Order: sequence, then structure tokens, then C-alpha cells
Amino acid sequence: MIKYIALYKKPANPEDFDEKYFESHLPIVNSVPGLVRAEVAKVQRVFLAGFLGETEPHLIAEMYFDSPESMKAAVQTPEWASSGANLAEIGGMELVAMFSAEVIDSGEVA
Repeated sequence: MIKYIALYKKPANPEDFDEKYFESHLPIVNSVPGLVRAEVAKVQRVFLAGFLGETEPHLIAEMYFDSPESMKAAVQTPEWASSGANLAEIGGMELVAMFSAEVIDSGEVA
């Protein structure tokens, strides 16, 4: 499994950004073919900023795909392109760092 991660820094107007993100952006993301699961978490507290420096994180979005190949196919779809256009429209491109990571241990605890 592989996941595409988007880390958003806190916007100038968090309430306005969240409204646009959850009402317009997330539904488009959820329509991407091959997406197995999407999770969005709102950062409540930073315990150790580390390399983030003065950057205050706001949201962490994780989009899971079965394989690198399925993610590669997904990012070539019109739905993915539409999600990127929407993110730019709502002002998210200036706030986000994006990367992918291979899931090597789900770490599920009973």
C-alpha cells in the first residue's frame, strides 16, 4: 500500500479554508478512481516542531492506494486534475507540502 500525504500549514482564515476544503475539495478527492481510503486530520497541538520551524501545521490529508501503480494511474485521471484545480482555487496550493510514502507497517494495535 502507498499513500499520498498533504500537510497544510495554518491559513490566515482557518474557518474559511476549512469550509471550502471540506465542502468542495474533499468530495472531489474522494471521487478519484483507485483511491482506497482518504483520511483528514486537524492538528490540535504540536509537541515538537523540529524541522517545521515556525510553520504551524493545520491539516494532514492521507490518500491511500493499493500500489504505486494504482497511485500513478490515479494521478493521471481527470478527477485528480480537478482536485488540483480546486485546491488552487481555494488557496490551498500556497499552504501545502505533498509527498508519497510506502506503508510498511500498519501498526494496528488490538
